[in-house]
This record gives sequence, structure tokens and C-alpha cells, in this order.
Amino acid sequence: MPSKLWFEKGGYKYRSIRCLSRSLIFVPGNNPRFLKKATSSAADIICYDLEDSVPNKEKQKARVLIKKQLRDGENFFSYYLLEPDIFVRINSPESGMIEADLKEIVQDGIDGIVIPKVNSAKEIKKIEKTISSLEKKRKIKGIRLIPSIESALGVMNCYEIASSSKRIVALVFGIFDLLNDMGIEYTKGNPRGAKYSRYKVPVAAAAAGVVAIDGIWQDLKDKSGFTKDCKVGRSLGYSGKSVIHPDQIETVHKIFRPNKPEIEWAKKVCNVYEKSTKKGKGATVVDGKMIDEVHYKRAKALLEYFFENERGHGTHEDLDRTILSKS
Repeated sequence: MPSKLWFEKGGYKYRSIRCLSRSLIFVPGNNPRFLKKATSSAADIICYDLEDSVPNKEKQKARVLIKKQLRDGENFFSYYLLEPDIFVRINSPESGMIEADLKEIVQDGIDGIVIPKVNSAKEIKKIEKTISSLEKKRKIKGIRLIPSIESALGVMNCYEIASSSKRIVALVFGIFDLLNDMGIEYTKGNPRGAKYSRYKVPVAAAAAGVVAIDGIWQDLKDKSGFTKDCKVGRSLGYSGKSVIHPDQIETVHKIFRPNKPEIEWAKKVCNVYEKSTKKGKGATVVDGKMIDEVHYKRAKALLEYFFENERGHGTHEDLDRTILSKS
């Protein structure tokens, strides 16, 4: 039976979510055909885009289309066992468009928001204040945030950005705008000019207790190069990769599938957190780090994914016995 997309608690609505971050696919918000096709995507995170893929004259059209897509989402995803997380990438803090974006998209059907070109924690705080106000008015709760690091200043501040809000669940690395900001020409592979930045983002994310999602690969014809780039990202500590085409998802999921340390971590988080909640407590500590419901949901989703896709069918008791046997 598919899980319910929404449940109510305390007068607020919450979504049943996948909580995996192997793949994040960007979908142009001004294209009805692409928005419709996105509903069959295998990506963990489907991100409707209001930013780079949408010309300025099409922004309002995209807001209206995405608003409708979010409203109709329950019909689209009702057959998924684990529904993809639905995010929207709004325009940048410097664009002057964020208020108009949020006014349209903060509603039922949205799990989170990708904020592009974030330079400071102050920008996150300002956006969070607007989101909280809209949530209260519309009686929804729990919208998550993924800041995108795309500038030299953003790279220098990425730990402070990742630590600035409990809503933040991941950082995204945006390579092309970063290179443009630094005046460096892009070269395929692992561009030297971006190495420091690409290496730093997952370190800052891990220190802040969130995950990191690697930047896109543009050359759809170069599948070998894409595979190598995914492996580099995986080796740097990224938990997934941004993609621009559905054909990239299978490779990403294969390379970024959970490994043994992640499975061990997830099992420990679930065990400790469940014991804590049975005692009437909420957040707890695992290996010296604070763990709350967001960490628990991600850990549980990772174990469920492993159970369904890596170990085959069985019982959760089987999962407990075999979860650590696969590297």
C-alpha cells in the first residue's frame, strides 16, 4: 500500500517524505510538459525551478504553473510507496523576487525550498522569517531548506550558512556560478579552480550535521565523464548529485547508494532516537552529535531503501540481522 502523502497533527498538515538525497533533478517551472513528465521521475528530490531555467518575463507564469503542480501533487504521486520530496528553487536573495516567489509556493504540496546563490547566514534568517509567517497563515509546517553555495563568499561562509537554521537539511554545490564569480573558465572533469570549493562544501555540511549534494554535469553525451564525476563527488563525501536529465538518475543512484558506514550510522540513529521518544524525550545525542526528528527520518528512509533495494524482501527482523553484512 502506498504511504499517505499528508497526515494531520495539531491542526497542521505534514507530508510523508522519502528523505533520501542521492539525486536532485531541476525541472523548468515555465514548461507544463516538463512539469507533467517530472511526476514519473525516479529522483529522490524533484525541484521545480523558478530561477536560472526561467527567463524574467516568464517568472510569473512559472509561479502559477508550479503553484498548480503543488496543489495537484497528491494525484500525481499517489502510487509511490515513498513519494519523492518536492522542492522549489526560488530566485536568489539578490534578485528582489523572493517575496513574490514565496507568496505563491508556500502551500500544501511542498516539502522544501532550494535557495540559490546564498552568501551569508543572514540571508537565510530573513527568508526563514517570511516562510514561518506564511506557514502560520496557511496552517502548514515543516518546510525544509537547501541553500546552494555558488560564490566565493558563499564558500567562505558555508559552515555558518549550513548551521543557520534547523530547517536546513543539505547544501548544494553550484560550480558554474562559482567559476563565473571567480573569473575562471570551466574545464570538464574536476576543474582546478573549483577544487577547494568542491572539497570544502561537504566538509562544512558534515560539520553542521547536514548532507551535501554535488553540482550538475552538463554534457549529457559524455556518460563516461559523468560516471567519473559522480565517483569523485562520492569520494569527497557528497551524498548525492544534482541532475538535469532523467537519464542521469540511474547512474547517480548506483554510485551514491548507501555504504556500510552509512547503514551503521542509520541503524544507530534509529535505535537511539526510538528509545528516546519512548521515554517521552525528543532530540538526543548519537556519537556526540545532536539528533532530532529530521535526522531520524533520513536514517529510517535510508534503512528502508536498503531493505527494499539491496536486501530484497523480508521482515524488519531480517533487516536487523543482515543490515551490516553488505559493504
